[in-house]
Amino acid sequence: MSYPKYGNTYKKDILVGDKVIHLEIGKFSEQVSAAVLATCGETIVHTTVALGRKVNLGYFPLSVEFVEKLYAGGIIKGSRWVKRDGRPTDDSILRARVIDRTMRPLFPEGITNEVQAISTVLSYDGENEPDMMGLLNTAIALQISDIPFDGPVSGMRLSLDEKGEFIINPLRSQIEGNDLDLIVSASANSIVMVEAGANEVAEDVMVEALLRAQDESKKVCQQIEAIATEVGKEKVNLLDAEDPDKVAAKQAIVDRLASTYKKEVNEMTNKEGRLEKTGLDELIAKILEEDKAKLKEGEESELSEGMLKGIFHDLMKAEARRMILEDGIRPDGRTTTEIRPIWCEVDLLPRVHGSAMFKRGATQALTVVTLGDPSLGQLVEDMAGEKTNHYFHHYNMPPYASGEAGRIGYPKRREIGHGALAQRAIEPMLPSQEDFPYTIHVVSEIMSSNGSTSQASVCGSTLSLMAAGVPLKKPVSGIAMGLMSDGEKFVVLSDIQGLEDHVGDMDFKVAGTKEGITAIQMDIKLKGIPKEVLVKALGQAREGRMHIMGEMLKCIAEPRTSLSVYAPKVAQITIPAEKIGGVIGSGGSVIKDIIEKSGAEVNVEEDKENKTGIINVSSPDQASIDKAIKMIEDIVREINIGDEFDGTVTRVEGYGMFVEYLPGREGLVHVSNMSGEYVKDANDLYKVGDSVHVRVKEYNPEGKVALTMLTADQEAEQKERAAARGDREDNGRSNGGYNGGRRFDNNRGGSRGNDRGGDRGGRRY
Repeated sequence: MSYPKYGNTYKKDILVGDKVIHLEIGKFSEQVSAAVLATCGETIVHTTVALGRKVNLGYFPLSVEFVEKLYAGGIIKGSRWVKRDGRPTDDSILRARVIDRTMRPLFPEGITNEVQAISTVLSYDGENEPDMMGLLNTAIALQISDIPFDGPVSGMRLSLDEKGEFIINPLRSQIEGNDLDLIVSASANSIVMVEAGANEVAEDVMVEALLRAQDESKKVCQQIEAIATEVGKEKVNLLDAEDPDKVAAKQAIVDRLASTYKKEVNEMTNKEGRLEKTGLDELIAKILEEDKAKLKEGEESELSEGMLKGIFHDLMKAEARRMILEDGIRPDGRTTTEIRPIWCEVDLLPRVHGSAMFKRGATQALTVVTLGDPSLGQLVEDMAGEKTNHYFHHYNMPPYASGEAGRIGYPKRREIGHGALAQRAIEPMLPSQEDFPYTIHVVSEIMSSNGSTSQASVCGSTLSLMAAGVPLKKPVSGIAMGLMSDGEKFVVLSDIQGLEDHVGDMDFKVAGTKEGITAIQMDIKLKGIPKEVLVKALGQAREGRMHIMGEMLKCIAEPRTSLSVYAPKVAQITIPAEKIGGVIGSGGSVIKDIIEKSGAEVNVEEDKENKTGIINVSSPDQASIDKAIKMIEDIVREINIGDEFDGTVTRVEGYGMFVEYLPGREGLVHVSNMSGEYVKDANDLYKVGDSVHVRVKEYNPEGKVALTMLTADQEAEQKERAAARGDREDNGRSNGGYNGGRRFDNNRGGSRGNDRGGDRGGRRY
């Protein structure tokens, strides 16, 4: 069915939880397979799905993009030179990855056409989150497009309110500070994908949240199905029909190889990591050599290296599943709950601030911690504005980790995703900036990969952070769970290795403390998982995490109480917001002076919410930090009458001198307050640069300060002299009037002499 043309746009409201999302189909982008415009509040997301050409890449060429435009939030890029929106942020890549992980399993196997889904945020109101709208849009667009898709599917976010009740697609303000941020994608009958960050949420609460999301998804999927019935296009066939003769010939080869090399397939299935690949390469080389020897001159072999690799991978997959489901034996001989051998070590790298190695089976992660001044935090600019991250985790998996040769370059989406998962798992257990004022950078280098490298990164991060002296609230461990099922029987596997991940029906990563879960990531291939299987998987994961944590704590039991000698020392003080200007000074003069004189690095940030200024002081030398803090405390110090200071003369005038008694703060010492003796001109006694001891005599709210150099005794004597002088002045006025009057009376006589004499006599005294 074709879409209505512009002016006759198909419109529909869809309900997700208690949020109404207004949909418009056919308004924009009429040349793609499908386009959906969604509005919730004042957030608007436009999603397109395009079908491209057929390519032969050996995998399904699906690309998913989530584009966040700065204009959506009314923001102009802060860069002075480049104003065009730049490369995607890690957050937008992670949002695209959630959509990709939801949709990819629902395409028919064998499609080789390019398919691209792009969600663009056109308007953002700061409350209604666009990622869930993009996820819903993509699901609707694929369902109504002509592209084969096994939907409908929907996705939503769940959060917990203060009463412990779930909120579907919460507002941004409702997410912040809550203990659960859960994203679930599901069809009408089964969960497809899970992504969650949590603050020690119990396993039973997590199961309840997953089931609630499943129930809500069923309602949304019914609404999507109704939309597809009204405006959906007819699906096209993208799969080429195979030649029956070729199919039969290939099946004969598969049967022959399975029968001939049954023992070898079993042995390779039971090998781990590089040994498995080495054994397979050797076997394929042997088969090709034998086949070549049998060929007559001019004949071409029906076998190829690529074909053999594909066949043996399928045979090994089938053998692994058979062993687990029928024999109850895992490829490496472990029981379903058994964890591979663990080896931990800290302090491997002498000059870094913290390092640890975590090894589980053939999976090995080296994790390194670097501590820095808070000013080194990661500034992120997106459509919501600017924010600074003081903790970030980067994950690197070079080609040698899987025993291969390959390209070294920018991180792939998988690396960004795994780093974000490890970061999310650790973040709730980090100290606050007030308690530990550092920027924390963690890097996981995967040295060997055979399953669950992201959870090895979680474990290694915990070890390296404790070794670095970061006061973690509690240690965190992680495990990857697997699942095998024939539709009737379900077998949950703890600590899956690479082969089990590849051939299994679920990859369920769980990280947390002894008290609860801090992060979850789950991808499921099955059409449905019973509740009891979810409960068993989370319970079994907890047992595995506790075992792993026990092994970790044998290596280092708690965070160290001191930092590496190579780590910078950072101190943090808080001042009233109105004092910030005094610390910075005109044109930064005061803060520059503090940095120059102390040798420490000083950075000031304003906390508008709390109306305070946060000052971070850092240096390898504690004495420099102490000196800088003393200078800052002097600047913001409240002044009281009677306080004494050692100051420096900054300017001298005849009537007195100005003294800097605290950094950036001056007061006047009048000549009458310089000495117990009479001082005619301040220049006679002092010059600029002299050190003097002063005391606050007067202080008013405008900040004007009168200083004195007199002692208490000298001030008392001065007061006595002033009092005596006042008495004499009174007597002088009286006597002068009498005597003067007498003089003038004798010389000139009359009342005129008396009046003038009195006046002069008063002035004289």
